[in-house]
Amino acid sequence: MPMNFPRARKWLIICFLSGITFMTPFASSILAPAIGRFNEDLGNDDLTVGTLPVSIYLLGYAVGPLFLAPLSEMYGRRPVLNAANLFFCAWLIGCALAPSIPSLAVFRFLTGVGGSGCLAVGGGVIADMFPVAERGVAISIWMIGPLIGPTLAPIAGAYIAQGLGWRWCSWIALIAATPMALIIAVFNQETNPRVLIARKAVRLRAELDRLDLRSVYDDPHPSLAGAPKPTSAQVLLRGLSRPLKMLFLSPILFGVSLYCAFAYGVLYLLFSTIPLVFTATYGFSVGTTGLVYIPLGLGYLIGMAFFTTLSDRTVVRMTKANGGVYEPEMRLPDCIYFAAVLPVTFFWYGWTAEFKTHWAAPVVGLLPFGVAILGIWQPIQAYVIDAYPLYAASAMAAFTVFRSVVAAFLPMAGPPMYDALGLGWGNSVLGFIAVALIPVPALIYRYGGRLRKWQKLEL
Repeated sequence: MPMNFPRARKWLIICFLSGITFMTPFASSILAPAIGRFNEDLGNDDLTVGTLPVSIYLLGYAVGPLFLAPLSEMYGRRPVLNAANLFFCAWLIGCALAPSIPSLAVFRFLTGVGGSGCLAVGGGVIADMFPVAERGVAISIWMIGPLIGPTLAPIAGAYIAQGLGWRWCSWIALIAATPMALIIAVFNQETNPRVLIARKAVRLRAELDRLDLRSVYDDPHPSLAGAPKPTSAQVLLRGLSRPLKMLFLSPILFGVSLYCAFAYGVLYLLFSTIPLVFTATYGFSVGTTGLVYIPLGLGYLIGMAFFTTLSDRTVVRMTKANGGVYEPEMRLPDCIYFAAVLPVTFFWYGWTAEFKTHWAAPVVGLLPFGVAILGIWQPIQAYVIDAYPLYAASAMAAFTVFRSVVAAFLPMAGPPMYDALGLGWGNSVLGFIAVALIPVPALIYRYGGRLRKWQKLEL
């Protein structure tokens, strides 16, 4: 069983997963610095429409997990991830050859659907292989990609667009992603215990001619043993509806998804507006503007260091203090402190840019923003995986859907908001929203256990 895999094999699988989970978010924002160039090349002068090919990728991230995650719970993580990676690479070619803004937007959406595969199955893979006390480090390694990838991509994209043209942004992403997808296709292993045991049951029935043998997961409710077996269509429909059912019927999952959706949305809002702010206000070139993203990446690394060091250690300490009983809410104490840091960064970045202080002031303000984003995101993702271990892939799909929809459309509100309010008050609005959301992790920490025991979802 995956929990008994050798440690080297477990970490190799996580490294494979982390590699492709870096590449697909990398492709999401590599076009951000080239917004002006591809709009000029394709004859578009509407700035709101012009940001659509960048942001619509995140809408693909929202749609893909709705069916990829439950399919991985029914048919296995490995085939679903391989199919998604192939789909991702194929549509990168379409992005590189797109003849118009609408076609580029469609191809980017489809690329996002394929790119969401690693996010859809990743939480399930970690829950399959790692006990609670070891998941913090695994989650950090897996999820650094969706943060570092979109941060490094604009740096690369700025110089690629400036030197080779905007179409090469997609070609470079394809060249980098294809070897990783091939390595995963050849060397990755199945980790879903339901699928592995079901395959073993099928093999033993054939080898031993024992038609009565079946997987322990086939009938989770012995009292229903006499009930008619559901059809394949019913099983598929139940699986495909599971992520949305979990999102809208679980107040816990809805609450943490709402909070992370805001944090993820403003991250992509920054990605789409940084080129405009630093070229117009500070006169940076396209290539130099890409370097502005470096403090964000440093902030993520600092936040990851905090989470990796503290998360599992905090869980072990609190479990001992609780008489050896673990509760998923033990992942959240550190998140509360980072939630208080996030609003400060909006005021810092917004008003230093508004008053046109030295360029270093708003750039440095992005570092604590990166620390806060990761310090919020990682504990909450660990909490979701621990709270729904059997259906971790579907829970993470619901989580991903919410944040990706917000991240797809919020950047489109950036240009009109900043035109109307300016950089100072525009970012202050985001800061005030972040202040209002500070209690969310604290409330889940205090009342989440009661809610989980009170509400039992039929999945």
